[in-house]
Amino acid sequence: MTSNPLEISEIDLFDDDALARCYDAHALAEREGLGDLATIWTLPELKVALREPSRTREQHLYVGTVDGSVVATGAHVLPLQDNLDSATFSVNVVPDARRRGHGTAMLAFIEQRARELGRSRLETGISWTDEHGSDGAGWPGREFALARGYRLTLGDVQRELSLPVADDLLAELAAEAEEKHAGYRLMSWVGAVPEQLALGYETLSSSLMTEAPMGESEREPEVADVANLREREAVAEKQGRTVVCTVALDSDGEVAAYTDLAYTPHESGKAYQWGTLVRTADRGHRLGMAVKVANLRLLQSLGIGADRVVTWNAEVNSHMIGVNERLGFEPVARAGEFQKRLS
Repeated sequence: MTSNPLEISEIDLFDDDALARCYDAHALAEREGLGDLATIWTLPELKVALREPSRTREQHLYVGTVDGSVVATGAHVLPLQDNLDSATFSVNVVPDARRRGHGTAMLAFIEQRARELGRSRLETGISWTDEHGSDGAGWPGREFALARGYRLTLGDVQRELSLPVADDLLAELAAEAEEKHAGYRLMSWVGAVPEQLALGYETLSSSLMTEAPMGESEREPEVADVANLREREAVAEKQGRTVVCTVALDSDGEVAAYTDLAYTPHESGKAYQWGTLVRTADRGHRLGMAVKVANLRLLQSLGIGADRVVTWNAEVNSHMIGVNERLGFEPVARAGEFQKRLS
């Protein structure tokens, strides 16, 4: 089948109509084959994330059109404080316009723009159904990436937890964990991180991408800066997101472990488990279980009406997978992280 050439252009992030057209095409492509399991920001959240000034990232969106219709989308996110050779990107083609070379054309454009922007390490994530297994064999997006020189560096599992979790189970798991973490105390809150904990929290949470199992992914440590934390909190508030957090504090009052969840009125049925990490020196005290149980209790006490929590774990993160399985999380889909060094 022949097709007119793809015309690619960068869109103005403050153009509501252009952004909506790009979003609709992106969401349609992301949901193909995954349906409700696809995890896509809502348009109101995306607008805020794209339009708020940021000291940590630079963002670009692109559309590919044929005869005026958006058939492909692309995006770059460029870190500005660390990993300065890298760019996270996405490429999508709407289902009824696939196998016409549009994805290849958009990816070539994305790679060339990355070079022009001074980036040589490209990263992207691709999700697929659970039936395609840990390596996604046969899934179109995975095959597309591998055929163009990207390598699968880390496999992830998407899991869901049905809410509410029974009080008896949470009490049992809390008691088991408590036996192992004498000398630590738990602290929970909704919203912004208390000022006295901000530096410790940011130091630990900013290390998640390198302290958690990384597989073969190349990644440098992120900059820990309280100003970055406050920027993220301000963006989340403007998006309508509510963040629920629990930390474990050591005998000196320092943050030894954390976990956070978020929910939004734009997607009322779900809450999202974000990061969970225990400081290296404090592992072995069941702090991961302790903070997650306390945070779920707080979430459920808020009566937000969500019926599930969505989370992801690296395939190689056996410890956190074990914690989540005890809580009742079940696998529903898979994902992979792909990287490529540009020549």
